[in-house]
Amino acid sequence: MTNPVARAGLVLMAALLGACAQDPLKPPGSIDLVVIVPDREGRVGAVVVSGAQGSTTLDRPYAAARVEEGGKAEARSVSEGEVKKIFEGAIAAQPLRPVSFLLYFQEGTDEYTPESKQAFEGVFAEIARRKAAEIAVIGHTDRVGPVEFNDALSLKRADRVRRDFMERGIPQSSISTAGRGEREPIVPTADEVVEINVR
Repeated sequence: MTNPVARAGLVLMAALLGACAQDPLKPPGSIDLVVIVPDREGRVGAVVVSGAQGSTTLDRPYAAARVEEGGKAEARSVSEGEVKKIFEGAIAAQPLRPVSFLLYFQEGTDEYTPESKQAFEGVFAEIARRKAAEIAVIGHTDRVGPVEFNDALSLKRADRVRRDFMERGIPQSSISTAGRGEREPIVPTADEVVEINVR
């Protein structure tokens, strides 16, 4: 039995991988394998692996525990290579990580800055490499002008990006839009920006 102590997302990933894997290194009589997998920055959370005859806490990258028949929780370490071998199918089945982009606009308009016209191509390339992308387009403005104007402008910017994606063949059903006006600035200065999250 596993009980998350911290960073449940990483623990769930390890538990899910353990549940899905065909473990060629699994000794006879072994019931389960749990491995702590670090995130991109090398950070990990912790998980307590418990059996009828005791428990062990995993809190280092690639720390592992097996629960044997009879309920003994045995701690060990595995290498990154072993994890890739054991959990190959589960790792391959994971979706691509979400990616965020910022596109900037000319002040008070829904016209891209020259740099953002080029950046749009990078966003489109990221969307194209996914089988079924979900795209959230969130418009923002600076704090200059009336709130009502900024709300309308932020939504106009998000709609502009949505239309540009649709002109490139992205289905409307894959794109959600929202305008946040000046209430959620992306940067602490005047931003004139649209945030795009691709999942």
